[in-house]
Amino acid sequence: MAIVDSTRPVVGGVDTHLDEHVAAIVDGVGGVLGVGRFPVTPAGYRQLLAWMRAHGRLERVGVEGTGSYGAGLTRHLMRAGLVVMEVTRPNRQERHRNGKDDDLDAIEAARSVIAGRALATAKTSTGNSEALRVLVGAQRSAKQARISAMVQLRHPMFAAPDELRERYAKLPRKELTAQCARLRPRLNGDSVGFATKTAALTLARRVQAMDAEIGELDVLIAGLVKQIAPDLLNIYGVGIDVAAAILVAVGDNPERIPNEAAFAKLCGVAPLPANSGKRTNRHKLNPGGNRHANSALWHIVLTRTSQKEPRTAAYLERRREQGLTNREIFRCLKRYVAREVFTALPR
Repeated sequence: MAIVDSTRPVVGGVDTHLDEHVAAIVDGVGGVLGVGRFPVTPAGYRQLLAWMRAHGRLERVGVEGTGSYGAGLTRHLMRAGLVVMEVTRPNRQERHRNGKDDDLDAIEAARSVIAGRALATAKTSTGNSEALRVLVGAQRSAKQARISAMVQLRHPMFAAPDELRERYAKLPRKELTAQCARLRPRLNGDSVGFATKTAALTLARRVQAMDAEIGELDVLIAGLVKQIAPDLLNIYGVGIDVAAAILVAVGDNPERIPNEAAFAKLCGVAPLPANSGKRTNRHKLNPGGNRHANSALWHIVLTRTSQKEPRTAAYLERRREQGLTNREIFRCLKRYVAREVFTALPR
């Protein structure tokens, strides 16, 4: 029986799945000490943690999918006092060299923590921001379903019988939905007219149902946003939806974002250097970060520029004189807005 040094530092890595998590444990230099498989249950979480701790002094664990399949395990590990690092995806070079395998993914997750590639602390997913994330997800889904139903409601009217096309084809959205929801199709020998009215009635009622769902979700989301970060709504250009997207990206444990530079990187507005040879002092667009948060900052900038907010208008004019395009100016403005937003986040 091998003697295990309980004081040696070890790092864990987990490749998460729906029914089974694959865990790996490595030493301080990345040497593999073991790989195991554990069920996705509270008992399985306890077995996984005990197995990792049996190999040495465990302090950090890299977990894939901390916001999806790994959410339950992440909460369990954090309650146990461990630092859980969010592993975004396996190293492409390692996968290309060694192939795709769950055991290899778990090992790579642990090694990414040691190498410093996994820098983001996982969200706790236990507070109001997590509740907000769930509601915002349902709201986005309802809005997409409403758009899809509205497009389908419009389309049949373009090719409908003349009577229906002249009556409904050019109506505004709300009026079209209301009138189609009042249709009473009757089969009087015209099968095409009957089918068109039936489809329009069904789709109009679906749009109305989505409108009702979105209204209910909007009330709940607004209440949570005002409870979590009332100061955020005082910033020019920040509404409920924009604030919700930012708060969901930040999460319930603000210590994972220690400063405004880290917040800018989270939102994908931190400029990346693009220097090479004689081409110096150049930067490129950052394609990383949370894209919903990035979009929220873009909407703030768009609101300020369209409404000619004095500071933004002056900055826009000055940078245009320097030869920058609107796209480049928007990138700069998003970085400044990120600094302003960070000061209003709950700490």
